Amino acid sequence: MELLSSVPIARKTDPETSHLAAEEVTASGRRAVQQHAVLAAVMAHPGLTSRELAQAAGMDRYVAGRRLPELEAAKRVRKGEARECRVSKRRAVTWWPV
Repeated sequence: MELLSSVPIARKTDPETSHLAAEEVTASGRRAVQQHAVLAAVMAHPGLTSRELAQAAGMDRYVAGRRLPELEAAKRVRKGEARECRVSKRRAVTWWPV
């Protein structure tokens, strides 16, 4: 499956273990699969927060939270206005397909 964004997923200041994990999730293809799943969730449920998207799609909230910025960098999704998330009860941005 095609990687939708090649934005680095480990910062230069992160420990070596983070860089190794980033390389593994990319090389294994899991990162691309996750990106496509999150994009499909945004397409099916536009205007939800990352936590709401994760809940609606039955995925871990961290998957959505990590992949949405990558999809934004690839210009596949955009941030919308912030509102109270129905899951976390905190203000959070909404996500929309481009």
